[in-house]
Amino acid sequence: MGARKKSAPAKRAAKSGKTATGTKPKAIVAPAAKPRAKAAPRAGKAKGLLPMVAGNWKMNGLLGSAKELKAMGAFKAKARLRCDVLICPPATLIAPLAKPAAAAGIALGGQDCHPEDKGAFTGDISAPMLKDAGATAVILGHSERRTLHGERDELVRAKAEAAYRAGLIAIICVGETQEERKTGWTLDVIERQLKGSLADAATAQNTLIAYEPVWAIGTGLTPTLDDISEVHAAIRKSLVQRFGEAAAAIRILYGGSVKPANAAEILKVPGVDGALVGGASLKASDLNEILNVYRS
Repeated sequence: MGARKKSAPAKRAAKSGKTATGTKPKAIVAPAAKPRAKAAPRAGKAKGLLPMVAGNWKMNGLLGSAKELKAMGAFKAKARLRCDVLICPPATLIAPLAKPAAAAGIALGGQDCHPEDKGAFTGDISAPMLKDAGATAVILGHSERRTLHGERDELVRAKAEAAYRAGLIAIICVGETQEERKTGWTLDVIERQLKGSLADAATAQNTLIAYEPVWAIGTGLTPTLDDISEVHAAIRKSLVQRFGEAAAAIRILYGGSVKPANAAEILKVPGVDGALVGGASLKASDLNEILNVYRS
């Protein structure tokens, strides 16, 4: 799909963090049903880095949630996990959880950041602020941000560049709607999002990709294991084509109703280098069951 020339409003949106119109954008509507694209070659695991299990707490959690973090850390130490663990709490909890997280061997991340490092942007938080509070990563382009806040690929890209400037790892989310999957446009949508959202400075050290089918988030529904493998392989192929063989080390996480009941089979799918977990990351008892897949 050809790149579109940015309009003046779009350029202002990328800089200010607002949508060009201030309204909720319409989902991509396929002109007609399209035959399912031929599956890309199956991809192996990312090379050289441990898998990652990242918990997105969304707008949940108070100071008392520190006990859950400590319980996660206790399990991590006992199980000697073969994966990295990251928790992304609300921004209000990053600083107070920094010390217990460090003691537990768990990294902290933010859930979003502004593309500018500072300025008159009431209610926003910058990448340097997240770094200063104790974060090492930030989730960007989550479907809830794209849908509820009208974020477009170009804005996600600007935020990723801000994350890199601050020394944060960017977790770039991509995924299709139910309509797009039904009409066979899944791989086309993913390819467009990757091209538009990924900054040229992306590397295996500063970037992870999270595939989150929008229709599966919070619904209890998941794609088939073959569907997950197909999309992850297509993502890997796209990354290597753009960034070269070094992109074989960029970790690709699966997100979308990951829970203890399905984690084992999903995390063993070829090309899946970990998970971005939503509701199941709020309680240590649930997340620890997911982490147990990577137990030594």
